[in-house]
Amino acid sequence: MYAHPSRGDPHMTEKNAARLDWEQRIGLPSDLPEDGAAALTGTAELPAPAGLRSEDGTGHVLLDWQPVEGALGYLVHRADTVDGPYEPLDHRGGDVLAVPAPPYADSLVEPGQGYWYKVASWTDAGAGALTSEPVRGCPKAPGTRPPAVTVAVDAASDPVPLPPVWNRMIGAEHLSMLVWDEPGPGDADVAEEYAEALGIVRDELGVRTVRAHGTFLPECVSVGEDGSFDFSGLDTVYDRFLTTGLKPVVELSFMPAELASDPEYTIFEYKGIASVPRSWERWGELCRALTVHLRERYGADEVAGWEFEVWNEANLEVFWNGTQAQYHLLYETAVRAVKSVDPRIRVGGPGSAAAKWVGPLLEHCRENDVPIDFVSTHTYGNAPLDFRPETRSFARATGRPEPEILWTEWGVTPTHFHRVSDSVFSAPFVLRGMKSVLGVPPARQGASADALAYWVATDHFEELGRPPKLFHGGFGLLTVGNLRKPRFWALRMLSQLDGGRVPARVSGDGAEALVEALATRTGDGGSVDVLCWNGTLDQTKIDGAAALDREARVEVGGLTPGAAYTVTLRRVDETHSNVKAVWDALDGGHSDWPNDRQWAELRAADELFEEPYGTVTAGADGSLALTVDLPMPGIRALRLTRTGGA
Repeated sequence: MYAHPSRGDPHMTEKNAARLDWEQRIGLPSDLPEDGAAALTGTAELPAPAGLRSEDGTGHVLLDWQPVEGALGYLVHRADTVDGPYEPLDHRGGDVLAVPAPPYADSLVEPGQGYWYKVASWTDAGAGALTSEPVRGCPKAPGTRPPAVTVAVDAASDPVPLPPVWNRMIGAEHLSMLVWDEPGPGDADVAEEYAEALGIVRDELGVRTVRAHGTFLPECVSVGEDGSFDFSGLDTVYDRFLTTGLKPVVELSFMPAELASDPEYTIFEYKGIASVPRSWERWGELCRALTVHLRERYGADEVAGWEFEVWNEANLEVFWNGTQAQYHLLYETAVRAVKSVDPRIRVGGPGSAAAKWVGPLLEHCRENDVPIDFVSTHTYGNAPLDFRPETRSFARATGRPEPEILWTEWGVTPTHFHRVSDSVFSAPFVLRGMKSVLGVPPARQGASADALAYWVATDHFEELGRPPKLFHGGFGLLTVGNLRKPRFWALRMLSQLDGGRVPARVSGDGAEALVEALATRTGDGGSVDVLCWNGTLDQTKIDGAAALDREARVEVGGLTPGAAYTVTLRRVDETHSNVKAVWDALDGGHSDWPNDRQWAELRAADELFEEPYGTVTAGADGSLALTVDLPMPGIRALRLTRTGGA
């Protein structure tokens, strides 16, 4: 996890030493890429996309273009005049600005003002050449009522499975918090609430694995005078963790002091050592000994089903005092050590920040015949890029299986203590990212990743200090005390989709760039779910924007002609399923933590709002239509359940 150095909570008046050090070093690269690497697809510059066009929308300009084969994404540029200068369009997400695919809605605009746009393809080499001919857009001012969009669902299509990219994995603070025995923020029992949080994401979101930092922290691993490794601390942590029924993603970090070249090169409040090893041989011995120990304690077949990820964000100076070449050696030493014990164990990396270093690691593995089962990287404030050109190119070049693509950290912001994390704005953002990864089969050939792991499950998190108050802009889907934030409800609504995916196409003002949708139906056609949302990447609109509100007409075809359907409606917006608004109304910002009465009221409000929409009847052609308001930000979920036939 990393943060933008200039952003944080304006109410935080004191900064601890760890946070000050973080802000001085975050964002600095640990090293430049190695020279002379051969180009896999997706690593070299590509031509600009063709067919760039603009559409003037209410409160935004919509851009579309033709995809470029081999591109990982696209970087939109904007200017105030046709002659430029054209600058990358910054939607204030604090991280990668390139988007994985069109269309794109620019809502960082003023109605009636003209803007000029160009687009570049994005690869590991960065942005390529801009489109030669710019297009102009001029956003419309809002009228007296929200513009209309149409969501057309084809329930007659054969349903296809939804790849569970949203719940295969989730992030969490270091797992040793499961055995804390000291009072936590707001006098919370950290160990109990942390375990409860993992149970909630398991049961309500279907999460299966958890990725956390610090497998080699001092409370987990110690080194004896004879050089032996003692994993008894890790045993205590993993024994407790595995009672949750979840599986760990074993992140091989940080460096034990006895093995570190610079034991004083640390990060976070808990002083994880981000140093290269003094001895690469000893690093390999540590990774091998860990693998042997885990197999002996938990069973060879059990551990063979876990992923091992080598390090965290080594492309940032704050996380790694070595070079890219030294990271490649770190990775190679670790993967060979682990697989010398059990070649079934899946190992990957680089676990990088800002979608960096994936191509170089694949190239290193290709040139040196190094095993790699998955690539992992991170991004925030945007939908993830599409790394399939690189993994497919690697598979073609080596004859090996294509590595999986695991986004082992992803979220609405990389910035600690940012209010967007507690906001409704973040809820449609989550659905936008997940739908982007799910793709639109068959045009994008299915999912562009195998996991998109939200960072993190709970606000029990101490990287730059413990939570100072209940709503402090924490990364968690759940607060201290395990209240569910709007982002949690977004994932819950995704998990509630029943059956297989059927086509859902959006048309109208802001279609597929602001307003998006997913739909499913059960195999017998007895139930149809429609999930639609309205959101923008533009984080200047955290508090909403009336010009972007919409009214959605949901048209469902392929139903049983003449059949009656009971409809239920679930909502997430500023006044529904928004526990932060409940807290603001209760306290008015006067207190850091709730009292007993306020806790009781917050827990009573901690639910996904649901109401009956009514009963509707499909026409003779098997279709029906419903209308819902769709504010920005906002989510609506409709469930149609057949109750009677013609």
